[in-house]
Formats: sequence, C-alpha cells, structure tokens
Amino acid sequence: MAKSNYNYEKRQRELAKKKKKEEKRLKKLEKASEEAPSDDPLLADDQNTSI
Repeated sequence: MAKSNYNYEKRQRELAKKKKKEEKRLKKLEKASEEAPSDDPLLADDQNTSI
C-alpha cells in the first residue's frame, strides 16, 4: 500500500485556506467600496451643519 504524503496534503489545505481568505477579503473590500460613495454625502452634510 502507498504511503500517504501528509506534508503535501497539509500544504494543499493551507493553500486552499489562503485562497478562500483572500477571496473573502476582496469581496469585503468590493462591498465597502460600493457603500462608501453613498455614505460620503451624508458625512458632508453633517460637516456643513456643524459649522
């Protein structure tokens, strides 16, 4: 019977985790950039009223 290559399997799991984490980070960044322009006018109005 063939011997399992645990180091290879571990490395593949680590790479999969890293890829998933990066995709999640990019998705959050994209979502934040979509929401940011809609929040800016509200912040500008708040600044104008406080002056």
